[in-house]
Amino acid sequence: MRFAFLLSLVVLVAVGQPAHAEGVDFIAEAKTLLVVGACGEGEAPNIAPDVYAAHCKKVKAVQQAYADKWLAPARAFFAEHVPANLPKAVVYPFAGGDLGSALAVYPDADEITTLSLEPAGDPRVLSTLPPKKIKTALTTVATELTSLYRASYSVTMNMIGAMRAGELPTQLIFSLSALAINGYEPVALRYFVLNDDGTIRYLAQADIDAVPVTKGVGTRNMTFANIELQFKKKGSTKIQTYRHLLANLEDNHLKKVPAPLLYLEKKGAVAGMTKAASYLLTFGEFSTMRKYIIDHVTWMVSDTTGLAPKYGTPAGFEYETYGSFTTSNMDAGKGISPAYVKLFSSQPKRPLTFRFGYPDGTYKNGHLIIMRKAASK
Repeated sequence: MRFAFLLSLVVLVAVGQPAHAEGVDFIAEAKTLLVVGACGEGEAPNIAPDVYAAHCKKVKAVQQAYADKWLAPARAFFAEHVPANLPKAVVYPFAGGDLGSALAVYPDADEITTLSLEPAGDPRVLSTLPPKKIKTALTTVATELTSLYRASYSVTMNMIGAMRAGELPTQLIFSLSALAINGYEPVALRYFVLNDDGTIRYLAQADIDAVPVTKGVGTRNMTFANIELQFKKKGSTKIQTYRHLLANLEDNHLKKVPAPLLYLEKKGAVAGMTKAASYLLTFGEFSTMRKYIIDHVTWMVSDTTGLAPKYGTPAGFEYETYGSFTTSNMDAGKGISPAYVKLFSSQPKRPLTFRFGYPDGTYKNGHLIIMRKAASK
């Protein structure tokens, strides 16, 4: 899985273009995709009833199982353990399509940013796809959603293929599903690129017209890579913001294209999370992202793919362990495993009733780590 994060990517960055305060709002398309892809309430246009029924039978079953078996205990745990005085901006690197976990940990965040190699995807295509392609695309969505909800993480290579080459905007549909399961509703959807200084430029109509739906799916999905999805709790007037950035967080890529890092740094102090991140934060090639976490994150939840104690403890972080850990479930984590075994064995046994990211090497034990700056208790 490591090599997937070292792929050479083109991150969309606007150079010297004027800011557009609003951009084009795709909320109508988002609401349709919420119904068609994520099986939210409403009418599903232009979809054969039998295809839609079969898709939603599978999706709703896995959504319900996720809500009952993972979300309910996770919400209770985080309601007890997440301090109320944390920064209201959240950063979740290596997130794939996993907005759902972020909402479980930080349900009242003003702003959540996820970063990964996957694009959000073109929201315009549903009405242009022939029935056979719709059926195939929905199968991909259902398969990847099932993987995410059953395992608490997704396989990197599967996600990259499903989201870069997906006929439907798979990452966006994952995000809409997360909103629905957690009791939120979308209110606005815009796409953006980053200027060289890390500021946002929303896609205007001219940008969109330059990439018609007749273009190849890969080109379109990479153009529609970064989203700003505004949402609110049903019955609430508070608007919350979710942004997803396609970004390679490896050192050389951030040196060549620093806009994602500059965007993050503008947020100041943040709350953080990561899980199922292939132990990338232990690699030498990801030192820039480690430093960002050390410098800006005040409180973070992770599995053992988070910021290891060898980096966090000297920087003033304290660690608190839950569940059990014996060894890594993959070779990439074997080097850091002894340090985590020592950490877990040095602390009281604290129960964990749900899996957060990877299991350990036995594939039986779930584990979770809370990391906090000493002053952030």
